[in-house]
Amino acid sequence: MNVWKWLTTADPSPRYTSGKIGRIAARFFLFLLLVTLIQSVLSATPLGPYLKTWWGSAIVVFALYIPFARYLILDTPGGNRQALGRLGSSRLGTASKPSASAVRRKERNRFAGVRKGPPGGGRGGRR
Repeated sequence: MNVWKWLTTADPSPRYTSGKIGRIAARFFLFLLLVTLIQSVLSATPLGPYLKTWWGSAIVVFALYIPFARYLILDTPGGNRQALGRLGSSRLGTASKPSASAVRRKERNRFAGVRKGPPGGGRGGRR
């Protein structure tokens, strides 16, 4: 498998496997390497005295973290919230039935903004 693809795809297993921990560690060390390289290059510029302070280093780390955050949190518990929202509670095997009022509201909103009533609704439908 391609190394970049291995680093940028999420592991589908819900537990922390050795492969998932390895991916997280590899991403973290690549991020640290990139931050160190960029800080060493920037220290040769007139920004060098500012980078030797804690707040100068923090600015560089945060500036690099923003574009790389989506890769760094890929396999962490909070990084997969979009998939959880799509699957809902049916993923846990406890699919609940919608309430009667929710069903009525869905049916009522189905024809919202339509002049004619629903087909077979008493006042005619299609003509």
